[in-house]
Amino acid sequence: MNLVQSGTMRWTNQSVIRFAGNEDPVALIERKARDLVLNARDAGWSGPPFNPLAIAKLLNIPAEANADVLDACTVSDEKGPRIRFNPTQPRERLRFSIAHEIAHTLFPDVGEQPRHRGGNRDIPDDWQLEMLCNLAAAEFVMPMGSLPARDRLPRVEELIRECRRFDVSVEAFLIRVTKSTAEPVIMFCASPIIANGHTAYRIDYTVPSSTAPDLYMAGRVIPEGSTVYSCTAIGYSDNAIESWFDYDGLTIECVGIPRYPGSPHPRVAGLVRFQSNAASRQAMKVVLGNVLDPRSPGNKIICQLVNDQARTWGGGVARSAAQKFPKAHESFSSWIISLPRSARLGNVHFETVSQSTTIASLVGQQGYGPSNAPRIRYMALAQCFEKVQEYASIHEASVHMPRIGEGQSGGSWETVAEIVRTVLVNNGIRVTVYELPPRRVAAELFA
Repeated sequence: MNLVQSGTMRWTNQSVIRFAGNEDPVALIERKARDLVLNARDAGWSGPPFNPLAIAKLLNIPAEANADVLDACTVSDEKGPRIRFNPTQPRERLRFSIAHEIAHTLFPDVGEQPRHRGGNRDIPDDWQLEMLCNLAAAEFVMPMGSLPARDRLPRVEELIRECRRFDVSVEAFLIRVTKSTAEPVIMFCASPIIANGHTAYRIDYTVPSSTAPDLYMAGRVIPEGSTVYSCTAIGYSDNAIESWFDYDGLTIECVGIPRYPGSPHPRVAGLVRFQSNAASRQAMKVVLGNVLDPRSPGNKIICQLVNDQARTWGGGVARSAAQKFPKAHESFSSWIISLPRSARLGNVHFETVSQSTTIASLVGQQGYGPSNAPRIRYMALAQCFEKVQEYASIHEASVHMPRIGEGQSGGSWETVAEIVRTVLVNNGIRVTVYELPPRRVAAELFA
């Protein structure tokens, strides 16, 4: 399932068509943005706040301050694209503007004409290109792992206040919180369409949480009379319980956000909240216990992180796995020795240890031992989980793992957890994460 849904939108912008080919433009821009973020995290990018200039540096794109620029723009010469930005903007807008221009450089025709934040008013469908760049920019300023997972989101008004502390746009923040919650909720972004003097709001795209029902709303017009129509200015919020597209009892929370160029009305971003029993997918479950003793009927895959120099399972869960499954350990050793070092990261060794259980060794760490930088490689780990997802789908298996990346690899569990939700949970794979039970404290003797 794509995390962002663009529905039946008819794509007409030529830059978008050349960029996407036969793929869904929204899914493609999201994947490219995610890959850039993971590569930047592997290179040591950290936050918050997350400075998008690190992404520009990764792409070797110069970025220069220029007070004569209205907002931000991308220009190209024989050396390639370069970004110019107005340094007098508020920090929130400055970071998003730079991130937006970085997104423009992902399009193959970026060198044909200057790109300006806000789009070209002379091109009626340039808003499609701007929308995709906004989606990528949201990933750059609020990347995977920016927020811890939450069982339930606070009201949209509280989220807006929290957003200000991160110095990011409301649109970017709502995308990220939706991707990090276990609550069945869909984030939407809608823009006004005017015909015969009548204004309606059409949903441009939606972002479902991992437990949200499969309600496909992108491209559809929001029912007339909805509270969405009351958000007549930037920052205005409202909420109501409404019926949308054959779903009753939906809680709609929304807020006005900056308009597209040429539009007299603001866009609207918001949340569609469902009752908990409306969830169509099980959220990632966290339990106390031993991951090597997984609790689930049917086929099971136990995931463990290994490094690209490991010839044995030497630490943490892997050490216990070697003791419990010695034949699987020997098989792994033979497998990794057979691979050239350059082919190891991002690869997975699967070994069946019982009729229903498979050990998956994910090569997502570079080297081992003390290091000034984290040894985890998020991009490689994402590639590993894609292989696990394919294996789990074929064998109709659930996936079980410890909090991967928290140990000697120096990784961020929040980032790993979001990769797991994106690659596994959102594709229908049931995932259980195991934490060790807290140690019992010996009773003290009192004199």
